[in-house]
Amino acid sequence: MIKKHADAIGHAVDGLLWAVRTQSNYKIHFSLILLSVVVGWFLNISYTEWMVILVTSLLGIIIETVNTSIEKMGDAVDTNYNENIKISKDVSASAMLLYSLGAIIVAGIIFIPKLLDIFY
Repeated sequence: MIKKHADAIGHAVDGLLWAVRTQSNYKIHFSLILLSVVVGWFLNISYTEWMVILVTSLLGIIIETVNTSIEKMGDAVDTNYNENIKISKDVSASAMLLYSLGAIIVAGIIFIPKLLDIFY
């Protein structure tokens, strides 16, 4: 049973490493997470704000992972144009778009007031 779980974790790590190496969106996400951490540290955000940044960051990576998985599965099912696969990919991408808009709002709520305090 432990070997089964260890194998599953290994496959999950393989998938994440593949995604980071091959998918530019992961590089963007991790860059924005790093930027959030640096700005959060610089602005000395609260424990609660750190938790919000952590959850928002992890949720973004999770949604991107599911989106990437759906896209790759669609490509594996049919390399020709398929309206149902297109809809599936578009809806999956829309989840990432909605998340991104929410993440921008969250970042704005946390960081903008603190930045305004510094500059004004």
